[in-house]
Amino acid sequence: MARPVMIALIGVDGSGKTTQAKALAERLRRRGVRARYFENAGGRPLWNRLARALGRADGVALFGRTVYPVLEATVRAAAMARTVAVARLTGRVAVLDRWTWCQDVIMAARGDRGRRVVRAAYAVFPRPAVVCFLATSPDVAKRRVTARGIDTEELAHLCALDAAYRALPEFGSFVVLDGDATRDEVATALDAAAWRGVKKGPFLYRRR
Repeated sequence: MARPVMIALIGVDGSGKTTQAKALAERLRRRGVRARYFENAGGRPLWNRLARALGRADGVALFGRTVYPVLEATVRAAAMARTVAVARLTGRVAVLDRWTWCQDVIMAARGDRGRRVVRAAYAVFPRPAVVCFLATSPDVAKRRVTARGIDTEELAHLCALDAAYRALPEFGSFVVLDGDATRDEVATALDAAAWRGVKKGPFLYRRR
């Protein structure tokens, strides 16, 4: 079974990962590439809605500082395992909305224990051919999160996330894109980065 070609988008909440990943997958398909979008989230919106329904502030308050990171990391691992399995079975280019580093970073920003255990467990997942970090200033990210009206983010937490991404040992190997730019400008830069990864994979084009 061939190893899938994967292109990952990572960055703080509000950096545009989901919007850009979905749009990139669609643009690749229009160019004849067999591509598919995959979300690899940890379930935070679900846990927060459940917590609020039960009168708690958020998922951490509901499950506790020890259980919540385990739950979140497990849900994300299940999502990533499904992503790899489906990409391998279908032979499609996988456009990833988040990947392993996102869990490490959010645990670092919260001060969670067990980061080394999670990193070791996540080592089973393949590294994407291209990893694009959407470098978005915390102020801009906070405005975007507020505007979409789904959840909220504290500026201090966004700053901690950004710092944690930049402190990753792998950060120097990421393609850093200006997440503060317009949607079209980010898409243009993303296309150029993603295409280098796409060209590495065999049998990616639809038969005409």
